[in-house]
Amino acid sequence: MDMAVSRVIRQHLIDPEICIRCNTCEATCPVDAITHDDRNYVVDVSKCNLCMACVPPCPTGAIDNWHDVPAPKSYTLAEQFSWDELPAALPAEALADLEAAAVVDEAAAVPAAANAVTGATVPPWSAAHAYVNLYGPRSAQKSITATVTGNVRVTEVGRENDTHHIVLDFGAMPFPVLEGQSIGIVPPGTDANGRAHHARQYSIASPRDGERPGYNNLSLTIKRVLEDHDGQPVRGVASNFMCDLQVGDTVQVIGPFGSSFLMPNHPKSHLVMICTGTGSAPMRAMTEWRRRQRKLGKHDGGQLMLFFGARTPQELPYFGPLKSLPADFIDIHLAFSRVADRPKRYVQDLMREQAAALVPLLSDPGSHFYVCGLKAMEEGVLKALREVAEGACLDWPEIAARLKTEGRLHLETY
Repeated sequence: MDMAVSRVIRQHLIDPEICIRCNTCEATCPVDAITHDDRNYVVDVSKCNLCMACVPPCPTGAIDNWHDVPAPKSYTLAEQFSWDELPAALPAEALADLEAAAVVDEAAAVPAAANAVTGATVPPWSAAHAYVNLYGPRSAQKSITATVTGNVRVTEVGRENDTHHIVLDFGAMPFPVLEGQSIGIVPPGTDANGRAHHARQYSIASPRDGERPGYNNLSLTIKRVLEDHDGQPVRGVASNFMCDLQVGDTVQVIGPFGSSFLMPNHPKSHLVMICTGTGSAPMRAMTEWRRRQRKLGKHDGGQLMLFFGARTPQELPYFGPLKSLPADFIDIHLAFSRVADRPKRYVQDLMREQAAALVPLLSDPGSHFYVCGLKAMEEGVLKALREVAEGACLDWPEIAARLKTEGRLHLETY
């Protein structure tokens, strides 16, 4: 028998039934083995080296699937894109009949991008305990009903580009969350193929004690989607459903998700927050928690620094409230890329300008860096951090490695 033909490999697969299409796995994969269409996220067996980088960040466990299959019969991308559920694993006796039944050693391959800077998959050591997957496909209760108690536009532009601040109340049902976590919204109805819509993931924009302190509620920051990444017209199912909700309406929620993009709780910890658009949601949550603590006289000396980007001031969520925060509480830097008669400015440009303030934070073990927004910003932000470090003769590779292993550099881009 041909050994190459009979070789058994361990193929990494994503469960389409519980995947919430959050893009975490694709954004995390260092070898670009994960991709998606409008239906499923899939893994390219020819690229995947089983490095496991995508496993810890997955909020639902959809990524935790491996099938032993004969190499020539491994599942193609086309097959995976067509799935509504994972196929049954091959029985052990069938695999035992193959002469080369040695599974590929997960540690044998070195990621092609091993030296690339990636975000932490562990939380800060002092972060509070995060509860995850309390409601969802793998839980006793598939979803929880929340009632809309607020829906206000938080940008100045018209309806066609509006961003909304939506408050959901869970009544007497427990739904504990922390700053940096997210939830899944299950839109009603079915898609063009008659399948129920899958959940869409949104970051929580309120602190752990609720949008209204002491209430069992939370808030989301949602932009109405009216075009795809290529600029083609498309009406986002979940975003438009959410932006059109009225007070008193109900929605189905799963989650919460996320156990690493969390804020530290030890005294004098510093937060450097870098975001664009609705990536401001977790930053608002962290900032508001610190603001409430400060109001109670619990300010611990930690610094807050925010780099926030949008196309124009009119499209920047929470622009008014941001301007009212005192300078001795948070150092705010705003970048606008589409203002008439002004050069384009991005968050990474502001970071370079603030190098003198960032250098001591890069060197301080109490500093934590959070990046949230469009995937396109990630490379520029990391490059700016490297340039700031190198400009001060700091060892960026060593700093980046320490930030990751200590849970102090978190990237959540999509």
